[in-house]
Amino acid sequence: MEKTFENNFKHTPVLLNECLDGLNIKPDGIYVDGTLGGGGHSGEILKRLTTGKLIAFDKDNDALNSTKEKLKHFGDKVIFVKSDFKNMYEVIKEMGIDKVDGILLDLGVSSYQIDTAERGFSYRFDGALDMRMDRDSSLNASVVVNTYPKEKLLKILYDYGEENFAKLIVNKIIERRELKPIESTGELVEIIESAYPKSAKTKGSVAKKTFQAIRIEVNGELEGLDSAIHKMIDLLGKSGRIAIITFHSLEDRIVKNVFKERVTDCICDKSIPVCVCNHKADGFLVNRKPIVSTKEELEINKRSSSAKLRILEKL
Repeated sequence: MEKTFENNFKHTPVLLNECLDGLNIKPDGIYVDGTLGGGGHSGEILKRLTTGKLIAFDKDNDALNSTKEKLKHFGDKVIFVKSDFKNMYEVIKEMGIDKVDGILLDLGVSSYQIDTAERGFSYRFDGALDMRMDRDSSLNASVVVNTYPKEKLLKILYDYGEENFAKLIVNKIIERRELKPIESTGELVEIIESAYPKSAKTKGSVAKKTFQAIRIEVNGELEGLDSAIHKMIDLLGKSGRIAIITFHSLEDRIVKNVFKERVTDCICDKSIPVCVCNHKADGFLVNRKPIVSTKEELEINKRSSSAKLRILEKL
């Protein structure tokens, strides 16, 4: 009997119209969605293509299985790839494609991943300590929380979560795991809450920064992001555009710095009186400042509140 897949990978595309306008879609162009998710952005790009193609990347099997079904009516206009978007340059080149007309990255965690307790992304639901975007990966949140040495946990919480109370939280984690393994997100939230000073507690969950830090570590979200974006810009043809949505300052800083380098002629140290780098700008910023959600979008989708969109066009 043929197995059916429940199409439950929901996705409310963030800054949708701004992304579509920013990509300046040509009906016969080749476009890449590096973060397919629930297909909200991809579906709208496909609607604007006639003879063009969309290549859609995701490393989450749930996203691919569900969204393939959702977008099947577009036929061979769309090519699905199970891979991290950081492999985009190599995969596109292996396809025999030299240049593309546009690239989109939505670096946020999907609503489905957050709202599915068993995926372990959310501090709001009790589930297994997982947090893997690619469930074929061996590294999960349980491994990080229960086996990483104290110094490494501290570094993750400081660097990836910018958590001021990292020491208190890590000490509590070490103390608890010496008694028994920490098995669920609910248990981890309780540990974080017990470590937090009462005077520092606010309306939001005190677990947010720690969960972000562990998730970034599990999925290697920041590792190699700068070099991957550079390679994506190299993939763009003349007047091609790359649009990237970020959701926290760590990602946004990387995108901002890469874009700045690509739109600047000389990148020598300011102390050097004469340029020796011979670097030439090969792009320009479509939007000088990041685009953020409108009041109307925030009313519909609160998760868009921290979203920032940056767009670069290739010269």
